[in-house]
Amino acid sequence: MHYAISTTWGPSDTTRAAIPFIFANTALEAGDTVTLILFHDAVTLAVPGCHEKVVPCGPPAKFAEVFAHKNAEIIVCKPCAEARGIGDDQILDSTRMGGMGDFYQQVTRDDCKSMAF
Repeated sequence: MHYAISTTWGPSDTTRAAIPFIFANTALEAGDTVTLILFHDAVTLAVPGCHEKVVPCGPPAKFAEVFAHKNAEIIVCKPCAEARGIGDDQILDSTRMGGMGDFYQQVTRDDCKSMAF
């Protein structure tokens, strides 16, 4: 199974920021593949050093595990990032810039379930 996950939450709400990564990590541990697209405030999580400082209240964060997993594709919304002054050269190497078209390509796959946080 493939999961396409969109999220808008970042450091402004640490617990909400962590939940899609916890779900993604659970799916990856089960042997599934994941595409996670970061919109709005969530784009800041892809800036080196940011997600390490995000500590949710409750379950342990799984940011590092998902960013490093070979079966996870992390897409940073380019317009959202640019609006925050974040360029291609300022995001983690394990991520790439993209947009809604990339997310659409994933959710239209026959083997895909879509999640939104």
